[in-house]
Amino acid sequence: MHEFYKPLAKRTPDYQYQNILKHIIDEGILAKDTPQGDGALTCFGTTRKMVFDLRNGVPMITERKIGYKMPIAEILAFIHGERLIDAIEKWGCPFWNDYRGRGAEFGMEPNDLGPGSYGAAFAAYPHPDGGTINQFERMVEQLRKYPNIRTHRIISWVPGYASPGPGRKVIVAPCHGDLYFRILEGHLHMAMVQRSADMPIGVPHNMIQYAALHLMMCRVTGYKPGLYVHDLMDAHIYEAQKQRMRVLTARQPKPFPILRLDPSVKDLFAFRPEHFTLEEYDPHPAIKDIPYFP
Repeated sequence: MHEFYKPLAKRTPDYQYQNILKHIIDEGILAKDTPQGDGALTCFGTTRKMVFDLRNGVPMITERKIGYKMPIAEILAFIHGERLIDAIEKWGCPFWNDYRGRGAEFGMEPNDLGPGSYGAAFAAYPHPDGGTINQFERMVEQLRKYPNIRTHRIISWVPGYASPGPGRKVIVAPCHGDLYFRILEGHLHMAMVQRSADMPIGVPHNMIQYAALHLMMCRVTGYKPGLYVHDLMDAHIYEAQKQRMRVLTARQPKPFPILRLDPSVKDLFAFRPEHFTLEEYDPHPAIKDIPYFP
């Protein structure tokens, strides 16, 4: 699949992520009261959606060095319906360790992210008539069988479990994962709508993991990669992160790298982290002290 990428010399630096950071710093409204306890410069619906032509490389930010294996491991775990922290860690993603023990607040086991979490929503979405729906399994079948329709959609939000108030059964209500697919002229396009976007820490990981998902869906359905659209609703930078983001936005972006998928894997549920290889990644040095607010 890597043959569709432009050569490195023809891939142009991408400024979309950096421009959104600048917009939030300059135009964001300070939300002083947040669940994380730190004020956040916030733009709601006013940031331009990021539109990536994957021929120009996968959207792995170059303004600072980040890793790609753990975000991809996380999305693979979610595709497989994992909702236990231990199970997600076995895939190679330790992001959820800080949430251990919080399940008791919602009447769940300490290790459980809940039936309103990503993995449960993706692989066991409640069916109106009882039972559950595996959304990705159904989506692969749907794209193959009905390529011309406009209703290829996956959602990560289970209202009965994710919404606040009585009945909530999720430690962290899903921030991302509402997906739309469209097939046009032999290309599979994918949009991901993100309701809550921690721009310095969370979003760079979301960009690469959903780009990887897009490429996986192309592989298993046989379509060429089209546009990957990343649409942000509540985009924010915490006050404690602001100075590091000023450092980042002063750096010159470099061309995106390419992500190679093992050509032997044809089944969406057969992908593992070792089936992905990042090439031609030349980022600026890491910024290791960006505050994180779980």
